[in-house]
Amino acid sequence: MSKFSLILLYLNFLFTISSSSTLIPLGSTLQASNRNQSWSSPNTSFSLSFIPVTPSSFVAAITYNAGDVIVWSASDGSNGTGDGASLVVNSGGTLNLLSNGALRLTNGSGAIVWDSATANRGVSHASLDDLGNFQLLNNESVQIWSSFQNPTDTLVPSQNFTVGMILRSGSYSLTLDRSANLTLNWNDTIEYWSLGFNSSINGNLTSPRFMLQSNGILVGLDPSFARGMINMAFTTDYGESNDVFRFLRMDNDGNLRIYSSSTGNNGSGNITQTWAAVTDQCQVYGFCGNMGICSYKDSKPVCGCPSQNFEPVNEHDGRKGCKRKVEIEDCPGDVTMLQLEHTMFLTYPPELSDQLVTLAIVACRTNCLASSTCTASTLVADGSGFCYLKTPDLVSGYQGAVLPSTSFIKVCGQAIPNPSPYQEASAKDNDSLHTMVIVSVVMASLLALVVVGIGFWCLLYSNRNKSGRMSVQYELVDYASGAPVKFSYKELQQSTKGFSERLGEGGFGAVYKGTLANRMVVAVKQLEGIEQGERQFRMEVATISSTHHLNLVRLVGFCCEGRHRLLVYEFLKNGSLDKFLFTSKDQSGKSLKWENRFNIALGTARGITYLHEECRDCIIHCDIKPENILLDEGYTAKVSDFGLARLMNPKDHRHLSLASIRGTRGYLAPEWLANHPITSKCDVYSYGMVLLEIVSGRRNFEVSPETDGKKFSLWAYSEFEKGHIEAIVDKRIKDVDSKEVGRAIMVSFWCIQEQPSRRPMMGKVVQMLEGVIDIDSPPAPKPAVEGSSRGTTITVNSNVSGLSTYAASTPAPSSSSSFMNIGPSPPTPETEMGKESSSLLGLKRSETDPDS
Repeated sequence: MSKFSLILLYLNFLFTISSSSTLIPLGSTLQASNRNQSWSSPNTSFSLSFIPVTPSSFVAAITYNAGDVIVWSASDGSNGTGDGASLVVNSGGTLNLLSNGALRLTNGSGAIVWDSATANRGVSHASLDDLGNFQLLNNESVQIWSSFQNPTDTLVPSQNFTVGMILRSGSYSLTLDRSANLTLNWNDTIEYWSLGFNSSINGNLTSPRFMLQSNGILVGLDPSFARGMINMAFTTDYGESNDVFRFLRMDNDGNLRIYSSSTGNNGSGNITQTWAAVTDQCQVYGFCGNMGICSYKDSKPVCGCPSQNFEPVNEHDGRKGCKRKVEIEDCPGDVTMLQLEHTMFLTYPPELSDQLVTLAIVACRTNCLASSTCTASTLVADGSGFCYLKTPDLVSGYQGAVLPSTSFIKVCGQAIPNPSPYQEASAKDNDSLHTMVIVSVVMASLLALVVVGIGFWCLLYSNRNKSGRMSVQYELVDYASGAPVKFSYKELQQSTKGFSERLGEGGFGAVYKGTLANRMVVAVKQLEGIEQGERQFRMEVATISSTHHLNLVRLVGFCCEGRHRLLVYEFLKNGSLDKFLFTSKDQSGKSLKWENRFNIALGTARGITYLHEECRDCIIHCDIKPENILLDEGYTAKVSDFGLARLMNPKDHRHLSLASIRGTRGYLAPEWLANHPITSKCDVYSYGMVLLEIVSGRRNFEVSPETDGKKFSLWAYSEFEKGHIEAIVDKRIKDVDSKEVGRAIMVSFWCIQEQPSRRPMMGKVVQMLEGVIDIDSPPAPKPAVEGSSRGTTITVNSNVSGLSTYAASTPAPSSSSSFMNIGPSPPTPETEMGKESSSLLGLKRSETDPDS
């Protein structure tokens, strides 16, 4: 080949490189003292430069959007070792691409701080592309080294995370093994979270990898699996906007999170968390250091010490842990066990140093006290009686009011509990003792009178409702504190008169009317398909009961006894919304005025907004329909059955975000049946369907001659396009506010768009209904493929992997229901997609990516 041909080939190579990445020749240098120096990608989204840590210290890092997000840095964790800390240089520091092909970071003194270890390996140049990947390449454009292959604590979209790679931050790391298990680890020994492959996958995996997609999906891939997909997790803003930059980061608090940056080109710097691996931060091993106790204050995790026998290692940083004021080996007297109620010391496999035995509470304490290797112990009160004996390596504590466990930890001498925050010191006021004695006498007298009065009341009414009386501990409870009360199954049997008065039945079970001992009328729901143990059930109930909003039904209590799982709700006199919307035309007296309907629509939207956007954890309802919207005496809407999807068949609550989610035909978003991610936008779709029914008083999936044989929702849009708004409105409504009706109809069509990204968030729905923001004319919604059997409830077994199994529950001639598994087999001619059928037989799962 001639020299001229070689020159043309080389120029063509340079042109190809420059069209997608910036070429950096050997000998190029960046200086920490020159902040204007950088190596940038062609579109300038990413740049490699020095970022100031303090006025006199700098790190060499690749950043997104002019330094807003650091996506890679020269650190002792970039090669998988060390703790991931960025390496700092002074103002005399330089980053050199040497003539021998090594990328080297040096301090002002000339000392080598970091090196790429690529010297004399044929590197001819470097490049930084528009994906944020910095590469050292040879003349054939073969990659010798890259930042994507040597990550620190962050992954960007399209960056593969493969076996052998490690994201590090302090003592925490993220790894991927050959079995496609993505795991979080403490100190490379304790695995406290994992995202495993779907149990339906069989066979050997050749090269598993995880990758964050730009649309907000953390997807697991492997070519040996038929469709390549192993598992998925989804951000709360999945598919929201193409202008959002998302990145995954291993944070120094031990949690793995996905963030969204709306910085774009305007430099707003708005970065928000959209996904977290560990939803309960106190479950992160070692979060509060050795012997530290994690708890929550105002929904934020805080760290403290077990008792006054301990003191913080660093009084300015509770995460550094605690230490005994007198160590056990230095204890001059007796060693005792401090008892901590509602506290557990975290234990995760493969923590082989822990000993698991089955003991009673006394033995769990004394066995640890007698063992020279035991530091602390935890008795789990979930019915197993398991006692974990902790060794001295690290004791990581978690304390919470709903934790059904008791823990013990060794202390020197007498155990001194932490002071109650409600106690006030009175040592400086000796005269207060006399006052307290007087007050105590008066209070004792009053208490005696109250006891006598209560005794008289009990004697007077002892024969009234004797068969329905509950235990004494509940008789005087007013249920106004907000804390859910635990009932026994027998108590709920008595209060419901043997579950005789049935109020209705939904996808989660039957509901019965009952009266508690304090004469409070309640609705008791018997849950079906609940498989959690008592501990998990209590924790999920605690999450549901922590939601307090005017437009949500209040949870009074629960029952978790044997196989029985029941929830007790406040009873709402006017029942469910469907009884007012779908009455016959001659029952106009039971219809609702427009003012009531609009307030119900607005109240429902506010309740769902609270679940999606204002709770600590986003709660997706999964079954919004008129039957789950209840009305009180003033026709205030209250959303019921929220959070119940969390309780359905969680095979492994550490791996699944939603399981056995149920929805109702006519309200299911298209992505449910297309095996696409289940997000809060599914609730938006269902709400849009309900909103249109509130306006029309007709079921959206009904077909009649009046609608030209179309489903009502599709016919309504064609009438809307023609300007025939009055044709959509319920004929039983006499006076309507035309502006409110117009807004409601347009909002409903926006909510039922086929693409989730085109649907508004519920907070925006409220603003549109209130008239705070203008509403553009909505595009035409597309029909969704559904079964046609009236009353069919769809059950979707879904988890964060997105690999779902579908089943349809169709009423059988007998009282029981028949369940048919719908797998990936091809549809039969009788049940081809798009054809109406009495069930969902043969529904084929999507063979494409979720964002296709």
